[in-house]
Amino acid sequence: MGKMTGNEFLVKALQEEGVEKIFGYPGACVIDIFDEIYKQDQVELILPRHEQGLIHAADGYARATGKVGVCLATSGPGATNLVTGIATANYDSVPLVCFTGQVATNLIGNDTFQEIDIVGVTRNIAKFVIVVRKREDLNRLIKEAFYIARTGKPGPVLLDLPKDVMAELGSDEYPEEVNIRGYKPNTKPHHGQILRAMNMIYDAKRPLFLIGGGAKIAGAQEEMCKLMETLKVPVVTTIMGRGIVPTNHELYYGNIGMHGNYAANQAVNDCDLLISIGTRFNDRITGKLGTFASNAKIIHIDIDTAAISKNVTVDVPLVGDAKEAIALMLSIAENEEPCKVDEWLSRMNEWHEQKPLVMEEKEKLVPKQVIDAINEYFDEPIVTTDVGQNQMWTTQFLQLYGRRQMLTSGGLGTMGYGLPAAIGAAIGNPGREVVCVSGDGGFQMNSQEIATAVIQELPITICILNNGYLGMVRQWQDLFYDKAYAGTCLRRRKSCEHHCDGDFSKCPPYTPDFVKLAESYGAQGIRVFKKEEIIPAFEKAKAKIDGPTIIEFIIENEELVMPMVKPNGSITDLIMERGEE
Repeated sequence: MGKMTGNEFLVKALQEEGVEKIFGYPGACVIDIFDEIYKQDQVELILPRHEQGLIHAADGYARATGKVGVCLATSGPGATNLVTGIATANYDSVPLVCFTGQVATNLIGNDTFQEIDIVGVTRNIAKFVIVVRKREDLNRLIKEAFYIARTGKPGPVLLDLPKDVMAELGSDEYPEEVNIRGYKPNTKPHHGQILRAMNMIYDAKRPLFLIGGGAKIAGAQEEMCKLMETLKVPVVTTIMGRGIVPTNHELYYGNIGMHGNYAANQAVNDCDLLISIGTRFNDRITGKLGTFASNAKIIHIDIDTAAISKNVTVDVPLVGDAKEAIALMLSIAENEEPCKVDEWLSRMNEWHEQKPLVMEEKEKLVPKQVIDAINEYFDEPIVTTDVGQNQMWTTQFLQLYGRRQMLTSGGLGTMGYGLPAAIGAAIGNPGREVVCVSGDGGFQMNSQEIATAVIQELPITICILNNGYLGMVRQWQDLFYDKAYAGTCLRRRKSCEHHCDGDFSKCPPYTPDFVKLAESYGAQGIRVFKKEEIIPAFEKAKAKIDGPTIIEFIIENEELVMPMVKPNGSITDLIMERGEE
C-alpha cells in the first residue's frame, strides 16, 4: 500500500470513478488540488466564469449524460456561490458531488479569511454534507459521496476539504465497496402492491397516469411508453416529466398544473384512478389541495419514502425505482387485455378539441412561433430553459420524442440556469445540437458564461425571448395587481418620468444590446423581429461550428402564459385568456 497526499488522492479517486470533466474555479484553499489536476490529462478541468455558472453547468452535464456532475470551488465566497446550484439540484434530484476548499482545521471557527461553515449553510439543501476532518477518512468519504449522489433518489453531496487534511499523507487505496449504516436505498417495488395497483387499473373506468421527473431520472421512457400503449391508459405529466412518452403520441394529453392545458387538468379532476409515478405533488401541479383528484383513488410510486402521502394522501403507496415498478406492471399488462376506456378517451379528446393549447399570432413575434421553429428545424436537440415565461412557453410547446431532451429548473425555479446548463449539456454531448431558451431577465443573471461557451468552442444556439420585462412577475401584476409594474420593467431608468402604461414609444433603449454583448465576447449575435426571419437565423447559427450564437427575438411585450390557474384555485379554475380573471 502506497502513500499519497489528500490532494493527490482526490485526483486518483476521480479517475477511479470514471470522471471525465470537473467544473472548477480556483482559490487559495484548493490551489494544491488544481496543481494535481494540472499534472494529469485523464480528468479535464472546465473553467466557467462564476461558481454559480459552474455548478449549473455541472448540473446540465449530469442531466444530459446521466453521469454524476462534479464541482470544485474554493472556501468562503467560492463555496457560498454554489449554494443556489446545490438547492436547484436537490429539488430536481440531480446527482452532483461538490468539493469545497476549507481553511486548516486549527483555524476553523476563528473567523479566518475566507472561512465559511459551508456544511451548516447547505445541510438542509443537499442530500449529504460533511467536513473531512481526518486524512484516513478521505478515501472512504469520496467513495461514499459518489455512491450517495447516484443511488436511491439522486441528489447533491458536498465534501468540505480542510487545507491541512488534504496536505497529509495517507493510503492510496480507493475502496471497492460502500457499506453505509442506515443508508440502504430500496429500489425493489413490493410485488403484492404492484398486483394491487394493477387490479385497480383494470377495475377503473377512468384511469390516468401522472408521470413526474422521477420516471425520467430512472430511465423509464421505453417501459412507460409500452405500458401506456399496452393498457391503452392516457398519460399526463408534470413539467419535469414531459418527454417520458412522446409528446406527439395519441395517448399523451400534456402537462398539468398552474399552466397545464385544459384537457390534462380536467382529466386529473375527473379521473377515478390516478397512477402517479415519480412526482411529489408540489403546489404548482395540485392547485388547491382539497380539490386535487378529489374523485379518484390514488396510487403513488416513488423511490423516496418521505414523498409518499407528504402532500396528497394516497390509497396505494409503492416505494421503489420507477423503471423497475413500470417493468413489473408491464409484465402483467402484456398478459391481459387492454383497459376498456374508449368512453374516457373520447371525453379527453373532446376537452382537447374544445380548448386546445394555442397562441394567437400578432403583429410582433409571439413565443410559440419561436418554439415551433425549434421543433421544425432541430432534429434531436437538447433544449435547456431559463425560468419564467420563457420556461412555461417552452414546456407547453416543445415537442419531445426520440433522443430529444429538455433540461429545466423545476423545483427551485432558478433564473440564470439556462445558459450554463446548456454549456454543461454541450460539453457532455459533443456533436449534439444544444439550444438554450431564455428570457431577457434570466439570461443576464449568468451572461458571463458566454465567455465559457466561446472558450470551449461550443456551437450552442441561445434564444433570448426579449419582451423587456421580468415577464412572469409582470404577468401577475398585469392580472392581479392592477397593472402596477413594480420592479419588472427592464427598460426603466432613473430619469423615467412615468410608470409603464403600455406605451413603449416613451421608453428608453433596452440595456444591454444583446447583439453587441455577444460580439464583445467573440460570439455571433443576431436580432429577429419577424416570423420569416427565424429559420434563417437558425441556419446562420448552425453554420457557426466553433462557438455560440445568441439570437435575440423581439417578442410581443404583453404576451401571457395561458392557461393559468387562478390564485388559490383548483387546477380546473383556469383563466384561458386575458379578461377572464
